[in-house]
Amino acid sequence: GGPDPALNPQLANAVEQCRANNMPKASIEAAIRGAEKPAAGARVLYEARGAGGWALLVEVLTDNPRRSQHEIRLLLARHGATVAEGARHGFEQIGVVRVAPRDLRGRPVALEAALEAAVEAGARDVCEEEEEEEEEEEEEAALKFICETSSLRAVRERLEASGLRPLSATIEYLPRDRVALPEGTREEAERLLQALGDYPDVVNIYHNIQ
Repeated sequence: GGPDPALNPQLANAVEQCRANNMPKASIEAAIRGAEKPAAGARVLYEARGAGGWALLVEVLTDNPRRSQHEIRLLLARHGATVAEGARHGFEQIGVVRVAPRDLRGRPVALEAALEAAVEAGARDVCEEEEEEEEEEEEEAALKFICETSSLRAVRERLEASGLRPLSATIEYLPRDRVALPEGTREEAERLLQALGDYPDVVNIYHNIQ
């Protein structure tokens, strides 16, 4: 655990996810705050929709759900969004096992070998983790094994048994479709994402903006 991504694989996963979803810097800071919080708080998922029909899921870790709900509603309203039950149906809940690019013996893992390992472990897909443009090209990318949420633990254990080195195993929300927003609406959406990322109880943000 802890707030250092280098020492906390689950936090590193959350930070990578924020970057992959083009989240503002505040959202990355929210993920780091989540690692600093005690696990005793209640974890709540709020569903919302913004102007233009885009969907948003906000995961909160709080010791006062009623207060958080009120304040999240206010933030949404200020930026033209509203709580909307059913927004989560626009997302698929998936299991994601991130695996180091080198196996337990320190050997590079070829994508072809990873595909074979995925089939044997019961994962439905595998791909390389997307890297940020500013990262050095020679840095090796982690591998992402996608599976059903019900088989997340089993897939992780099988991958490790096959000689690979799992870094994290988490449940995430993947948008089924992406929504393109006009410039003005997109700017308002980005301001909302920034405001939510600044809110101290927010630990994860998912959206379907293209």
